[in-house]
Amino acid sequence: MLKMKNITFILCLLVASTLMSPDLFAQPNMVVVLSGEVLDDETGVPLFGAHVFIAKSMIGTTTNENGEYTLTGVSTGAHRLYVSMLGFEDDFLDVMLRTSKAYSFSFRLKPSILEIGEIVVEAERDKNWKKRLEKFTRLFIGETPNALETKILNPEVLDFESRRGSLTAVAAGPLIIENKALGYRIQYFLRDFESTPNRVQYDGEGLYEELDPENDAQAARWAEKRRMAFMGSFRHFLLALISGRTEAQGFKTYRRPSIGSTAGDTFSRSSAISAQRFPLDPATIIRAGEVPNEYLLDFDGHMEIVYLGEKEDESYLDWSMRPSRSNPRFQTSWTFLDHGAALVDYKGDTLDPYSVVFMGYLAFERVADEPPKEYRPR
Repeated sequence: MLKMKNITFILCLLVASTLMSPDLFAQPNMVVVLSGEVLDDETGVPLFGAHVFIAKSMIGTTTNENGEYTLTGVSTGAHRLYVSMLGFEDDFLDVMLRTSKAYSFSFRLKPSILEIGEIVVEAERDKNWKKRLEKFTRLFIGETPNALETKILNPEVLDFESRRGSLTAVAAGPLIIENKALGYRIQYFLRDFESTPNRVQYDGEGLYEELDPENDAQAARWAEKRRMAFMGSFRHFLLALISGRTEAQGFKTYRRPSIGSTAGDTFSRSSAISAQRFPLDPATIIRAGEVPNEYLLDFDGHMEIVYLGEKEDESYLDWSMRPSRSNPRFQTSWTFLDHGAALVDYKGDTLDPYSVVFMGYLAFERVADEPPKEYRPR
């Protein structure tokens, strides 16, 4: 008889052997061109140098002297088109691009004045600001091994307010984040951030750029780290769900009758989850949309997703407040739909990126563990 740990190893090996299926990650070669202009909403004057990009992607540009932009090589499907300019309120548009053609989207940005704390009081800033920065970094970047290799290069743009266990953060400009674990530099446009003892929620979008590896060994390490970050992610789950291959890809789904969370939580721990769970047929939670290559993700209550391809990292035990004597299990997450059925495209992207709320392992992994949306394993 095999020992339990050997059985677990063999199971993980069998799951891993099915994961690198080229047909699952192959995408139709349908691209579009996006263009338009960005104007001052009050004066109508074109805004030069505004950032325009596809959220969570590597596709972005800045407007020219006429306030015009052009984005090429954009895939069809669901995207958040994001616009940001210093001195103006950020704006975005969630779009479903259904056909391969040219689209035009224009924006009028409202002027804004960002109120920053009294940063000239250096002694007070040194005493409180650094502690708050450490807490913000932990909550925003994450607490995984990849987070240890991820750094905010310009923390001076951040200002914080803390009261009664809560922390809010504002940024005077985009955060420049260097992820040496996955090999990306990210410009993150933070709209708002708030944490309480029971939840963390933030709004903002990132524009990715690949770092240049120092040598072949680093390039190989980044390739493996990116693959590991993708496997077990919600995008991986949706692609497996759309193709009808969740079990082959290492996922198990269950229905939970109750769970201790409230609508609106972006991320939370999982200490108040009901002990009861029932098998959930994945075929019942996804159906074809009104047009080809679109789907509706729809289920009642809370869904549990177990990924058999990888165990929990030990740092997750501390984050989830599990006893120190606990052993790592398979990665387990819980999710619910905040606004009813979610529209999903063929790439595993939801039209409203914040329509699905996560708890458990998918909430534990944050900015440091997220590759750009166009990444696929090879």
